[in-house]
Amino acid sequence: MGVSWTAAHNWYRVWQREGEAGLRAAGRAGRKPKLTALQLVQVKEELARGPLAHGYATILWTLPRIAALIKKVTGVTYHRGHVWRILRAMEWSVQRPEHRAKERDDAAIARWQKRRWPQRKGGPGGEAPGSSTSTKAAPPSDRP
Repeated sequence: MGVSWTAAHNWYRVWQREGEAGLRAAGRAGRKPKLTALQLVQVKEELARGPLAHGYATILWTLPRIAALIKKVTGVTYHRGHVWRILRAMEWSVQRPEHRAKERDDAAIARWQKRRWPQRKGGPGGEAPGSSTSTKAAPPSDRP
């Protein structure tokens, strides 16, 4: 089971004294969470309202912004690195905005890729001129 002999022996002694119920009564391991279930629900509701509703100029939630929101809503302080664990527990994931120009014309790009790119690239369907220099190594010299 990947535990020490001492731990296994302690479990055995608890089982002898209290049975299976004694083994289940160990409780959770590690530090108890700072936020209650109700506080997590409140944070989730506030996150769903969006950053604009909380006075931010953009629609992006960042870890420092979420840490500030948690502090504002619950009074509990978290390091921004730990905020990510809270988000994962709430089943939130990383969302990155697409960086595309508003003026982007997908149809024009597709036409260029179909017509002009093969010409510029060369190869089948393209008529791009070859290089003026050879990439092959020069033959070895016959000189001593």
